[in-house]
Amino acid sequence: MRIGQEICRRVDELAAISEDPNCLTRIFLSPEQKRASDLVISWMRGAGMTASTDAIGNVVGRYEGVVPGLPALTVGSHLDTVRDAGRYDGMLGVVTAIACVEALNRDGRRLDFAIEIIGFSDEEGVRFGTTMLGSKAAAGTFDFSVLDRVDAQGITMDKALREFGLDPAEIASAARSRDGILAYVEFHIEQGPVLEAQGLPVGCVTSISGATRYEVEITGQAGHAGTVPMAVRQDALAAAAACVLAIESRCAAEDGLVGTVGRMEIGPGAINVIPGLVRFTIDIRAPDDRQRRRAATDVTRQIGQITAKRGVTAMIQKIHDMEAAPCAPWLMEQIDRAIDAEGLQPFRLPSGAGHDGMAMIDVADIGMIFLRCVGGISHNPAEAIAVSDAEVGAQVLLRFIRDFQQRASL
Repeated sequence: MRIGQEICRRVDELAAISEDPNCLTRIFLSPEQKRASDLVISWMRGAGMTASTDAIGNVVGRYEGVVPGLPALTVGSHLDTVRDAGRYDGMLGVVTAIACVEALNRDGRRLDFAIEIIGFSDEEGVRFGTTMLGSKAAAGTFDFSVLDRVDAQGITMDKALREFGLDPAEIASAARSRDGILAYVEFHIEQGPVLEAQGLPVGCVTSISGATRYEVEITGQAGHAGTVPMAVRQDALAAAAACVLAIESRCAAEDGLVGTVGRMEIGPGAINVIPGLVRFTIDIRAPDDRQRRRAATDVTRQIGQITAKRGVTAMIQKIHDMEAAPCAPWLMEQIDRAIDAEGLQPFRLPSGAGHDGMAMIDVADIGMIFLRCVGGISHNPAEAIAVSDAEVGAQVLLRFIRDFQQRASL
């Protein structure tokens, strides 16, 4: 069986592990995570690696170099999913990395460095509303205050860890040292349409966009839909709609900048009542932090102006702010060389989606390889790749690993 077919078969096997038999959902510290972790560990061991689960639930496999104990090239991605997910987001990177190590082991080849593969336990943040728990623990930046956060059933993260068989007090032991990691590299589906439009199976990522998120609450005055004249209404939804259009207009004005209102709640929510309360979210992203911060400042100012003009009030709370994570030029050069050596055109593009590299950059230089996905669709059951692309992507990653030069020797 060719490597691309085997990768897709294993991804399908992982995708079958879900809390819902009708769609793919696998969240942090769930029984499904345990089953998926056990399966990945069995593949790692079969590829000649030592493998285990760390104190935050990450699956960690290690393939020693020519002598034991050498610093490692770390390759990783995540094993958790959003709800009703696609099957390649995260999982593809872990499975492909294992396939590459399996190829090295089959040839009896050891390198001048170790290879570490990490299947992160939580990147999506579905269960507790805070993202990249696995990679933050690995980078030594885990925020222990999040242990008090609760899930939809009122279970704290602290309790969930203990019920999973982990000790929250040991999370710090999951941290890697900068001396022990030569670089962090992630192989991931693009989750966008750029590579497909270019007719290319793979690309080299230049930067992972930073993100600022807000929760906004607009308070107006609920009233009878038939008796309150239009001129004197304090319609919270009409004000929110104007805000949404302002966000769209501001973020469409600059290349690379995107803004999204992804959730909106309207109260009281009756067909014959003027909305008196609206809550919505804002997500602003850009590969350049200064660009993102300028847009965020403009958007919040515009919301204030719109709501004041309409006689309603706005409360704006920043709930997330993460800086962009630029990929290291020395890693991008090696990724480009690996792509070129496989007879493909090197191509660079930014990532608008967040990835574990945003956390791992605190402990190592980062690089990313994107794989084309059908229609640019992701976070959706329709997420798909071609088997032939999986084959090409694996060969690029394998060549990158085999030819990897440590930074000091460049």
